[in-house]
Parts: sequence; structure tokens; C-alpha cells
Amino acid sequence: MREYDKQEVVFLQKQDTVVTYEGMPVLIKKSPTAKASGWLDEHERALIERQRAEQAKAPSEPKEPSVQEIRDSMGFPNRNLCTEELYTKFETIHAGGNEVGLWRYYKRFSERKPGKPCLIFFHGGGWLGGTPYTVENPCRLIAQLADAVVFNVDYSLAPEKKFPNGFQDCCAAVRHVWEHAEEYGVDRQKIAVGGDSAGGNLAAAVSLWDRDMGTHDIALQVLIYPCVTMLYTGNPGYRFDLGAFEICEEQRELIDSLICIARPQSEEDNRIEMEHVYLPNREAAYHPYVSPLLALSHRGLPKALCISAEFDGLRLQTEYYAGLLRKNGCEARAIRYNGVSHAFLDKLGFLPQTEDLCMEIAQELKQL
Repeated sequence: MREYDKQEVVFLQKQDTVVTYEGMPVLIKKSPTAKASGWLDEHERALIERQRAEQAKAPSEPKEPSVQEIRDSMGFPNRNLCTEELYTKFETIHAGGNEVGLWRYYKRFSERKPGKPCLIFFHGGGWLGGTPYTVENPCRLIAQLADAVVFNVDYSLAPEKKFPNGFQDCCAAVRHVWEHAEEYGVDRQKIAVGGDSAGGNLAAAVSLWDRDMGTHDIALQVLIYPCVTMLYTGNPGYRFDLGAFEICEEQRELIDSLICIARPQSEEDNRIEMEHVYLPNREAAYHPYVSPLLALSHRGLPKALCISAEFDGLRLQTEYYAGLLRKNGCEARAIRYNGVSHAFLDKLGFLPQTEDLCMEIAQELKQL
């Protein structure tokens, strides 16, 4: 069940305000409950404050968390909002020496219907965590709304398997779906990739790889608050600007803590987040399949839907990258969800913005 009124989703669907960021038109989805821009959505605020209260009860002994503890802290227990029966199937494919889990979801009565669009989804989690289970409910809802086949990829995680393992797993998943399209009832001209956060990074990187290989299997890339550069500085045309964020004074302390990803601590800071975990060495951060923003060319890439959150440090990267794609001839659309923060995709059933996002993605798939 939803923890909000369905009319809040109707409100979001009617939003038509457009602003321009670095030359890119961005559709602003105003929060149905926030007082104004610069304020948290009331549902989001309640969830964040509840999480803070729970963390305050935990033992305060300072220590470096283990990889497993970091993994255990990720994700959010979201809801299944599907109103039709969906099938779930699982298989294992191989990418080099890796075994890659591949879930797929589709409406029961469309199992033998040919020519469906598909979305191959890569979950978030900073390349070292996250799980297909966290995004299972959003994937199911998108499959229902678009009458599509949605694949959910369990790619290799760092630090056990550093780059390029996870990236190559995702590439293998795309090739596998393309090669077996008829078996899945998928139209080869309607294959999309998508992901959130680190998964958005992988979706952008796989789209570059597909272009570079000349295969052009991908018709759409869905980039949900992606990390498109691992570098704080040295990104042509892009820089982080805290002044681009409107923050109400009453909630400044809370909101400021949310805008931490991709935010340098000083003008000289060029540290690479997750460098010691995800990358085999520092030089790898400059590889376009790690930092898609640094690709020598962004021409010839598939259509893009780029999603950002008002209170997310990755918002500026997302919207800048959308503009970069558009400047290079790619059909790109950008949506900013006001009032919410990073990882809001995980909160299906708790935030109306997440349900609205699933509807937007489904609409893009239906238009392929």
C-alpha cells in the first residue's frame, strides 16, 4: 500500500515548469507537499528524520565499517505497487570468469507476445553494494506499466572484483538479451539500459561501449542520478557549485548533509570517491567507461532520459551530462524531482516521486 495519497502522483504528472541548466531544459517536478523549492518533501523529511533517530540509537563507538556492514546499510524496504500478475524468472549467464544473475519480469498474459520493449537495469550501491532485490519492485512496476520485459542484473561487486568486472558483466547482459530477444519476446529495436547512481554510471558506460563497438543495440539510456565522473576537478566544462542549490534556512543543516556525493571539500580537492574500492588504480578514473563525462566524443549515443533529485550532489553532473548529450546530437530529456534526495528510487510506496518516475520510464519505453 502507498504511504501517500494517489492524488500526489496525479499532481506530479501535471508538472510542466521548465528551467535551463547549462543550456539544458530541465522539467521540474515540484513536490506536492513541500512549501516551495529549497524545502524537503514532507514524506522525504519524515523518512530521513526517522532514519537519523534510528542511527542515534546505535552504538556510538567510532570504527571503520567493514564492506559487509556498508552493504547491509544500503537500500530501503519498498513496496510492490503492481495491480496485475507478473512473472519472475531467473537465469545465470557468464561474462568471462564471472557468473551473472539475471532476473526478468513481465506481465503474465504477455509472455508469448512478441515485439515488446525491454529495459536492462543495473542497481545502485557505489559499485561495492546494492542488490537486485532493492530495485525489484520498481522494475516490476515498470514492466507492468510499459508491458515490457525488465531485466535486473546482478553484476560483480568491488572490492572482490574491481573494474572492469562489473562493467563487463553489464555489457554481457546486453549482448545476451540481444542474442536471445525472440525467446524473451523482445523487439531488438526497443532495448533500453538503465540504472540508478552507480548503476546509472554503468548504463552510461555501456551505452558508450555499444556505440564504440558499432553494435548500436541500445535504443534508450535511462540515467537516474548517475555518477558520470569519478573526478572532482579536471572535467571539461563541468564543476560542482554549491550555489546552484536553493536551500531554505529552516532545513539547511539537514539538507546540507544530503548534498555530499560528488562534493569536493576544498578547491584543491580532487580525490576520487571509491578509488580504493572500485578501481584497480588511480589512472582508471580517466577511462570513459569509468567516467563517461570524459569520453572523447558523445556523438552517436542513444536517446537519453536523465533523472535528478533536487537535494543530491549528483544533480549537477546529471543535468550537465544531459546537456552534453544534447549538444552532441543525442535526443535527451531531463527531469528534476524537487523535495527529494539521492536514492529516492528505493522508496517506492513511500514517495510519490518514485511512482511517478516509474511512469515516466514506462512512457519512454512505450515510445520506442
